[in-house]
Amino acid sequence: MTITVYVPLLVTVVLAVLAPRAARRLPPRAAARSLACAATVTALGWLGSLALLSFTGLAQIPEVAEQGHWSVAALRAADPVSLAVAVLGALGLAAATGSLAVAAVRGTRHLRWARREAAALPGDTELAVLDDPVPQAFALPGAPGRIVVSRGMLRCLGDDERAALLAHERAHLRGRHHLYLVLWRLTAAVTPLLRPLADAGGFVLERWADETAAAHVGSRTVVARAVGRAALATTAAQDRPALAATGGAVPQRVRALLGPPPPPRALPVVAGAALLALCCASLAEAAFDSERMVVTARSAERAAATAPADTAGSGHPAPVATAPLAADPEAAADGARHRHHHRGAHRPGGRA
Repeated sequence: MTITVYVPLLVTVVLAVLAPRAARRLPPRAAARSLACAATVTALGWLGSLALLSFTGLAQIPEVAEQGHWSVAALRAADPVSLAVAVLGALGLAAATGSLAVAAVRGTRHLRWARREAAALPGDTELAVLDDPVPQAFALPGAPGRIVVSRGMLRCLGDDERAALLAHERAHLRGRHHLYLVLWRLTAAVTPLLRPLADAGGFVLERWADETAAAHVGSRTVVARAVGRAALATTAAQDRPALAATGGAVPQRVRALLGPPPPPRALPVVAGAALLALCCASLAEAAFDSERMVVTARSAERAAATAPADTAGSGHPAPVATAPLAADPEAAADGARHRHHHRGAHRPGGRA
């Protein structure tokens, strides 16, 4: 366990460095799903490793060992995790769980706000046009979701570009991209190392919507032109919603649309899956070793508890077996006189 418990932490660091680069070379849909899987597994592995580290160290405290009924000496011999490492693990676990709880509350509030805004929009169709001269276009998840476009944005685009813009926003709703964003925000709250995955995830979601829009309108150039014009029309001071056509790195998106669609690549997916499998296997092995260590420590504690009684008993002679009392007192007296006479007959100098 001394080594395997640190493997999920190492896998998290490796994926945080390599996964964002690999995701930009994959087809967007596969990249988004791969990043979501990698972020989920590594976040759980991170929490599991911190929990095991904190437990195996704090379990060596005598008061904790007394409550768990295990031997501190046996525990230290099986897995000598220092108290300093255990304290750091406990602090990291507390910080991660606290940050995760805060992110979960914020994510829930944001989704509720989006649903309320979608329900409050005028009309009952998927598209809601705002009478606003400021160019803006975004998708609001709800039941059902709504596509919000201002008149200022529509005036900036041609007919084909408007169709591409609506197809882009519709792809966000149909693909439930807001759930991907919530997932990445939760995993980034567990550890800051996963924030690059969340940033790369936002980009691949926009690329996913771009490719879906290109397939819908039948022209990648039209989508690239729509994305570029929408981004130029949007003022720099305006806050861009998460699922907006002008989100992400617009120059990279336009460059990708002007080229051929990215081909499927098996090597990054296989390599990522191997790292995630290694993370899960190492965490399972560490948990199994921890359980076996506790069982051994409890057995040692029970053996130590029963050892003093056996030692005390071995220092005294075994009790002498005595004959049971006779049921007839007169027979017992006759037997006593017979034994006394028999001992006297064999005593030196005694009378017959």
